[in-house]
Amino acid sequence: MNDHPAHVLIIDDEIELCELLAMRLEHNHYRVTTAHDSLSGLAVLGRERVDAMILDLRLGEENGLDVLSEVQKRSPDLPVVILTAHGTIETAVEAMRRGAYGFLTKPFHDHELLQKLSHAVESSSLRREVAGLRQVVGAQSNETRLLGTSTGIARVRELIARVAPTDATVLITGESGTGKELAARAIHALSPRESGPFVAVNCGAIPAELLESELFGHVKGSFTGAMRDKAGLFAAARGGTLFLDEVGEASPAVQVKLLRVLQERTFSRVGSTIEEETDARVLAATNRDLRSLVSEGTFRQDLFYRLHVVPLSMPPLRERQSDIPWLASVFLERAASRHNRPTPRLARDAVELMLSHRWPGNVRELANVTEAALLLSRGDMISASDLRPVLGPSISTQPAPTEPLPAALPTAPGLEGLQQILSLLQDEQSSLPQLREARDIFEKTYLVELMRRTGGNVTMASRVAGRNRTDFYELLRRHQLSASDFKE
Repeated sequence: MNDHPAHVLIIDDEIELCELLAMRLEHNHYRVTTAHDSLSGLAVLGRERVDAMILDLRLGEENGLDVLSEVQKRSPDLPVVILTAHGTIETAVEAMRRGAYGFLTKPFHDHELLQKLSHAVESSSLRREVAGLRQVVGAQSNETRLLGTSTGIARVRELIARVAPTDATVLITGESGTGKELAARAIHALSPRESGPFVAVNCGAIPAELLESELFGHVKGSFTGAMRDKAGLFAAARGGTLFLDEVGEASPAVQVKLLRVLQERTFSRVGSTIEEETDARVLAATNRDLRSLVSEGTFRQDLFYRLHVVPLSMPPLRERQSDIPWLASVFLERAASRHNRPTPRLARDAVELMLSHRWPGNVRELANVTEAALLLSRGDMISASDLRPVLGPSISTQPAPTEPLPAALPTAPGLEGLQQILSLLQDEQSSLPQLREARDIFEKTYLVELMRRTGGNVTMASRVAGRNRTDFYELLRRHQLSASDFKE
């Protein structure tokens, strides 16, 4: 996790033992500093970064417990391994009660020392990374924190810092669960509009016929059910930021009005001819390829360029592997606080399993998995066995279905639409449907067959499809499907 060797400070008044320990540790790629009294050791601690400490309980006339207390005052997260003789084990146990990471009794074997020190350094590294994350995000709230120190997320934060003070429109792209709304909230929080409202709307979650009214408002009697005048979200976001999530799902009518707002900074409510001005900064996000939608004719090219003033791409979690252990630690800490439980540590096999998983649901999936693992675990450590029931049997890019999909498509309930598309493709005399129409037919056919095979189990079906539950429910709603229709 770190390209630099871990720095170990040894405080022991036995010069020969210090030299022997230093040789052993340097042979195993540690950087070692030795001190023979507490003052020298604390001086090193004050001027250099130390990842772990080895402290003898007997330092001439000094009491190692007093030195431990002073170390904890100066560096509370530093793991301290106590060295003790057989006759002072009770004192070593007392040291652990006071916060020592562990102890070794003299004489000790090399593998004991190296194992204990490896775990101590790993603990120190993880704590520092979590502390570093807090420092990176500064005083931002949980709603605006973009966690991570990887190159990809660092570039995102750098771009946010540069674009936030402006009023430029930003198009945030990325897979579901990568933190697009968090990025939008971070832009708002770092902008001069911070004291104004942040208004978010998911364009794909609102029926097309209602989205126009939600965004721009309506006047009484403009359509059935319009019982009174209503101010839309553009009016609500005056002086602040309006975040259009999944903007690629907006209908052609809404796209026309969005283009006018971005060009003229004015809009009219549904059923009204009165122009109103807006002072809302627009941020948009999508998990779809808008350029492809433009090519297909389903998204306006002029609107795309109006939204695409500043592009911001959120990296998927599989491209941020170095962030995974740190993020998991933060999510565990948050979940433990919510459930009033002590925060467990991540075992090495748990970290390895997390690093091998492809995280199709990205950061959102990681947060859910760590919370579930916390609730399933019984000790003070999360192991791979706690994670596997939550992650499921597959850790590949595309989770394996519960039963193998056939090589040839059989005639089965729900597959007629797909057979129809295949027939059209094979018949050169027939006219082809538009790409979006063909994709919608395939998508609905796939969902019907998937829900049939899983008996309406949304959790299982979303895992097979490689989507999170929220997105999967949205897919079902979009195609007018209900999980209850498939339950036996």
